[in-house]
Amino acid sequence: MKLSRRTLLAGAGALTLPVLEGIRPASAQEKVVRYGISMADIPLTTGQPDRGAGAYQFTGLTLYDPLVAWELDVADRPGKLIPGLATEWKVDDADKTLWVFKLRPDVKFHDGSTFNADAVIWNLDKVFDSKAPQFDQRQAAQVRPRLPSIASYRKLDDMTVEIKTKAVDALFPYQMLWFLVSSPAQWEKVGKDWNKFASEPSGTGPFKLARLVPRERAELVKNDGYWNPKRIPKSDRIVLVCAPEDSSRTAALISNSVDMIETPPPDTVDRLKQAGMRIETNVTPHVWNYHPSLLPGSPWTDIRLRKAANLAIDRDAIVKLLNGLAKPAYGQVDRTSPWFGKPTFEIKYAPDEARKLVTDTGFSKAQPLKTKFVVASGGTGQMLSLPMNEAIQEMFKDVYIDVEFKVVELEAMYTAWRAGAKADMNKDISANNIAYVTSDPVYAITRFFASNQAAPVGVNWSYYANPEVDKLIGEAQTTFDPAKQDALMARVHEKVVDDAVLIWVVHDVNPHALSPKIKSYVQAQHWFQDLTTIGV
Repeated sequence: MKLSRRTLLAGAGALTLPVLEGIRPASAQEKVVRYGISMADIPLTTGQPDRGAGAYQFTGLTLYDPLVAWELDVADRPGKLIPGLATEWKVDDADKTLWVFKLRPDVKFHDGSTFNADAVIWNLDKVFDSKAPQFDQRQAAQVRPRLPSIASYRKLDDMTVEIKTKAVDALFPYQMLWFLVSSPAQWEKVGKDWNKFASEPSGTGPFKLARLVPRERAELVKNDGYWNPKRIPKSDRIVLVCAPEDSSRTAALISNSVDMIETPPPDTVDRLKQAGMRIETNVTPHVWNYHPSLLPGSPWTDIRLRKAANLAIDRDAIVKLLNGLAKPAYGQVDRTSPWFGKPTFEIKYAPDEARKLVTDTGFSKAQPLKTKFVVASGGTGQMLSLPMNEAIQEMFKDVYIDVEFKVVELEAMYTAWRAGAKADMNKDISANNIAYVTSDPVYAITRFFASNQAAPVGVNWSYYANPEVDKLIGEAQTTFDPAKQDALMARVHEKVVDDAVLIWVVHDVNPHALSPKIKSYVQAQHWFQDLTTIGV
């Protein structure tokens, strides 16, 4: 199957994206990077970006900071939790539901106001307290599912905040990676209006927003007063250009309309290299999968069908389709992960076994299982959504599973995902196809497989419930020894693979194509990336 439905035009002049007109350095010395991103719109700029985990690199970790950060300036190993706006955090020895965060002194928001405990509490209210004047449903919808453990919070002093979790949760610091802090003073200044704040945002991050043109571009300029000398941007200005179509994004790079792009179409990689571009990839904790409903009435309540769907997929063919820009998935995490364990159900391409399982459930070539999946039209993290889905659709058909696709824009897909299989919007859907980050135990395991993480709390979309899994996750959440946490997560992973809870396809390698103009770029082993490392 051809991945690109269009042929790149030969003439460079025809390749220029109109949205790039007028982007020029403010001075001859200004170092500008024009970055073609695969999103149809610029993610939310108010503090908690929408459009998924991939958006954090664009309008999250550029304009804002979390209390707990992830190490992103290394490429040859996985990163780790590091201090952000909190210099340290620890659990209370007497009450392990209490976490104390010591805040970083002498940090200023872009508007000049001071970062302190009041700002942190204000931001927590922004997404948790629907009665607070600053409550913003759009931001709350993005981050509350990522912070399922928070029960309450309070200020201890000007530079100390205490957060109480609903239960003992040793994995809680991983959740705090997603909580970003915006300026209360700026919100007041723009008339207490989040829509106005979006065009004049203020965080503590390494970049400031200079210009926003919805569905077109955002221009970020270096924050010379940034508190972290290790993350002072190597570029003066980064222009994020919306280029959701694979062909136009690639064409813009070849024509020198942009300097780098994400997710280059696999069938253009050779041409990009011939044009002098560099292709960057790395091990990426990110899985592309289908999440089937396990509600009564869903065909996927029968484990034989879930196993058949896993055995129907030729993952090597999908990797080939992606020109090698992926790795086969044999579960939620890569086999090299400490959380992989030793599942007994072997995920492989075995169509004969798959057909037998399907016929054992009463379906056949003459009477196939007919069902509908919701899939995204594209977007960051979804790889080449439609070509991949179309290829797998044919593989399913070969084992008597006839899948119809409901194709939606990525943000609508996220809404359906967070709503859970019981939601009215999903009443005719038996599975969704969201690809996501699996970089830590919370994001790889607990939010999908703990029974208490069903919507609206988390993203256990299928309403999967296994008492043994719940018990193991509960043990991990009360175990503060990382090695023991890893061992418990491995046992959970064994069980969810043996239960064939999901239909796993491939792991992403997060490809980027860079022009010779880009002299420095660190691609971390994460779905988060740090745009401060990009230099020209």
